[in-house]
Order: sequence, then structure tokens, then C-alpha cells
Amino acid sequence: MADLNKSMGLGTVFCLASGAMISSGLFVLPGLAHAQAGPAVVFSYFLAGCLAATGMLSLAEIITAMPKAGGDYFYITRTLGPAAGAVSGLLTWFSLTLKSAFALVGIMAFAPSGLSIPPLPIGMVLGVIFIFINLTGAQKTGTLQIILVTLLLGLLLIYALLGSNQVHPKYFQPFLPQGWSAVFSTAGMVFVAYGGLLNIASVAEEVKNPGRTIPLGMILSLMVITLTYTVVVFITTGVLPAQALDNSLTPISDGARALFGEWGYWTIGAAAMLAFISTANAGLLSASRYLLALSRDRLVPQMLGKVTSKGAPVNAILLTGAFMIASLFLKLDALVQAASTVMLLAYFLANACLIVLRESGLLNYRPSFRAPGYPWVQIIGMAGFGLLILEMGYQAILISLALVAGGLLFYWFYGRVKAARESAIHHLLERVTSQQMVKGELETELRDILKERDQHCQDTFDRLTRQGIILDIKEATKPEALFTLLGKELAVHHLFNQETAANLLASREEKGSTVLLQGVAISDIPHPDPDQIVLLAARLEPGVVLQKNQEQTRAFFLIVLGKNKTNEYLQALAALAQITHHFDFMPNWLAGRDSDRLRDVLLLGPRRRLCEV
Repeated sequence: MADLNKSMGLGTVFCLASGAMISSGLFVLPGLAHAQAGPAVVFSYFLAGCLAATGMLSLAEIITAMPKAGGDYFYITRTLGPAAGAVSGLLTWFSLTLKSAFALVGIMAFAPSGLSIPPLPIGMVLGVIFIFINLTGAQKTGTLQIILVTLLLGLLLIYALLGSNQVHPKYFQPFLPQGWSAVFSTAGMVFVAYGGLLNIASVAEEVKNPGRTIPLGMILSLMVITLTYTVVVFITTGVLPAQALDNSLTPISDGARALFGEWGYWTIGAAAMLAFISTANAGLLSASRYLLALSRDRLVPQMLGKVTSKGAPVNAILLTGAFMIASLFLKLDALVQAASTVMLLAYFLANACLIVLRESGLLNYRPSFRAPGYPWVQIIGMAGFGLLILEMGYQAILISLALVAGGLLFYWFYGRVKAARESAIHHLLERVTSQQMVKGELETELRDILKERDQHCQDTFDRLTRQGIILDIKEATKPEALFTLLGKELAVHHLFNQETAANLLASREEKGSTVLLQGVAISDIPHPDPDQIVLLAARLEPGVVLQKNQEQTRAFFLIVLGKNKTNEYLQALAALAQITHHFDFMPNWLAGRDSDRLRDVLLLGPRRRLCEV
């Protein structure tokens, strides 16, 4: 399968998330929310944003470690296993697609007031247009998203600035007509407005410099959108009496009419149209990447993984778009409520996955961004999401359970026989039970993802490490025994006979090895071929004292070099010095389960690379 193009920068990431969030959550929900919580609805929006931040921080950390298409499906599969991943992937695809369809319904609701065309054909034509835009690739889709979100935020800023001096304090009395419990339950209802952050997870593979761009884009987006929601809802509450605002389906447009007259109503109506267009476009882009990721793991037919030369998953887009258009014929009320429950579950699982990944002991789980406040932020977030899911009501919960059951059935009869995968939960259980449960497949996959993420060139030290000899020595406790074992290994690789190699090592050690830091030493001996150089790395358990008055050596490096390889030798020394001086080298070195993991510690160690031009 072809790779997706890395074309998204910070602006696209910010606008993709923001555009997916500013939609019905702002232009429709405030009136319904005000009817439940009164003027304190402002706090409901703010509290929902704060709770979303707990999931966002976990999401940002995990995605920087696994920036792959498929978002939460991808990391849930690698963390909790293919069954959980398949169900979550299908449900999130369903949720995002349905949210896009709901945005089309919003457009249909606005459009007939100025057109004689029936609403349904308008929604269907717009659905086809969005499919065509997405087939041109993520870069053009992202450009459209930037334009839409810029116009949208500009109009809302004007609304906020001009309306700020016309707020009536009397409209905030009484502030808590239904008490604080109504504020919290309303926060659950409006939480759907913050679901757009999942869009970033699904397109992570198409982001340039994901280690920096993704967390920065998500943090900026959530901050801006939370502030926008809070300010716009505050001003709308302050310019409309309760009887006009309660249960209004066009609350922001009504507020604009109160401030500016009919032109204000139609201007904000145009902003709502932009919001719905942005949401539908972003949702289709993101949802199609879930099918792409599922197909890569053979959990859905692999034809859905076909990618065009422009980097667009064509069949996944077509199927997602077709389902989005077909949804226009359905009664969406209960299904949209269920989709909101699925979003809450996705944020809940993001926090749970972060805890499993942190505690699994995976050496190659190396996010570029670390979520602060671990694990309390995640625990608080999981408790909050659980409460909000209960607040959604029994009908949504029953529908969601039915969808989960459907996903499990699909996995059992199709995906289970197609794919088996090692996950982080196996590593965690292995740590707890001390039973052999993993083969290192996940570590290898994470290593390859990190290489793609960081886009490192391959220099001399990389080549030496990949081709080198990596040993895990447990039986040597004295230098003589160590040199005998190393001599035997060098003889196996036809460099010396065993006795010659042991003598060379002993002779070199009499002159003193290079001690890089406590527990780490490096030595060298001449190679019989002047144009060859070989790296040998050994983990020593329990450790060997090479020189008197020295600490036990736990990491021993030997460079066998020909006389014409001085430059390569110096590069290897510099690389080893940088890697071993990093604070997490020794914990990772001692925790490596086998020689492959020890090799990964060296290959993925932080250092400056010296690559040939």
C-alpha cells in the first residue's frame, strides 16, 4: 500500500480540529443548554472544555509516539489488542461519519430560507462535493479547512467585540436556577462540541514534524475553541432574555439579530453555514482514515486501503461519503446521541491507554510530548467521562451497547481470523505475572514508527549497530571470564581465533578502557583487515569490575577497527558518548528483554547524526 503524503502543517492541524468543533455545538446547542442550566451554561461549556483537556493531553502524548493513520483505533489496537481496536475503530468511524451527516442536516436547515430547492438534494449534492474534495488529497482539503476556519473565527470575533458592551447583567439573574447539578449534567450534553480533537488523531500520518506539530496544534485548538465557546455563549446569554434563548435552535443568530438587526442574523447564519461545511469536510477526511488503518491490519477488506498517487485513500473516502449521504435519510436524533457517547468513550480509552503504555515497560514507547500530571490527570478524566456517559441517558447507552456488540460480531467472524497482534497489555501482564507473553513484535513496530516519525538519516554508527554483535552476558563476573566469552564470539564471526581475541582484549585492558560514565566502558582492538570496522555491545549481568577502584561495568562496548577506519571510529565514539550520557540510557539498557531490544536502545538513542551528503 502507498504511503500517505506528509503535507499538513501547524495551521492545517489547528484548523482541522477547530473546524470540526465549531459547529452545532455552538450554533444550535446553547439554546437547549440554557433551558437546562440557565445563565450558568457558560460554566457548562468551560467545564466540558477542561474535561476534554485531560483526554487531549493523553491523546497528544500517544499520537506523538504513534503518528499513524487511524487515530484512536491504531493506538487502542496496539495497547489493548485487536478486538478492542476493531470495535473502537468501527464505532469512531461511525461517529465521525454521522457527525458529518448531521452537519449536512444543519446546512439543509439553513439553506431553504433563501432557495427554492428542497433540502435533501442540497445535502446530497454537498456530500458529493466533499467526496470530490477529499479525493484530491489532504493538502487541498486542509487548505479549504484553513479558509473556512479563518472566516468563521473572524466573524465570531466581530460578534464578541461588538456585543461585549451590550451585555445586560439582569439576564444573568438568577444565575443558577436549577443548581450546580444542572451545570454538570449540561456539560455532558455539550461535550460533543469538543469531539473534533479526534480528527487530528486520524490524520497524524499526514502531519509534518508530528512530534511538535500535533501537540501544539491540539493544545492551541482546544484553548481557542474553549475560549470562543465561553465568550460567545456569555455574550449571547447577556443579550437575549431567557424566554427568547431557551430551546432556540438558532441562538447565536438570534443574539446577532438583537445586537445588529436582520443583517446580523444573516451574517451569523452565514457563519453557521461555514461551520457546518467545515465540520462535514473535516469529518469525512478523518473518518476515511479509520477504514484505511483497519484495512492495513486486515480487519476490514484490504481494498479499503488503496491510496491514490495524491495520497488519498480512495475507496475509504467513497464508502464513508456514501454512508454519510445515506444517513441523510435516517432519523438522526438517537443515533447522534449514541455517537456522542462513542466520543466520550474514545476520550475515556485515551486516558486508559496512556496508563497501560506508561506502565507496560515498552522500551520503544517514546513520545515526543509527555502529558503532565500523570496519572492523576488521567484518573480524574476517566472518572469524569464515565459520569458524563451515564448522563447521556439509557437510550443512548443501549444504542451504544448495540453498536459495540455489532463491532464485536464483525471482528469475531471477519477480523479475528485475519489478524493477530501483540499489544501493550500483554507487556503489562508479563511484568505483573512474570510469564513469557510477548515476542517483541510491538517493540519492532514502534521502532519503525519512530524512525519514520523522526526521519533520521542513517549514518556510520547506525550501520555499525545494525550489523554489529549484540550480546547479553549473564555468566561472566570477572574480566578474564568476560574476555574468554568475547573471544569466543569474535571467533564465531571469523575475526580471530578465540585465544588471540582473548589475549588482545586482556592486553588492551591493561592499558585501561575508556570509561564514558558510571557503568559504561568502551575498548578497542585492531582488526586484521585495515578496511573493516565492527561494533560489539554487551550487557553485563550482574556486572564486571574491569579495573581496580572502578564501578561495575554494565554496558561494555568494543570496537574492532582496521587502521584505515579512524574517522568511523571517532564517529562511533561520539555517538556512544551522546547516547550513554542521556538520563534514560541505563534504565533502558538494563530493561531490554533481548539483544534486539538492546540494539534498539542504541539505534533510537538521542544524538546528533553525521550523515553523508
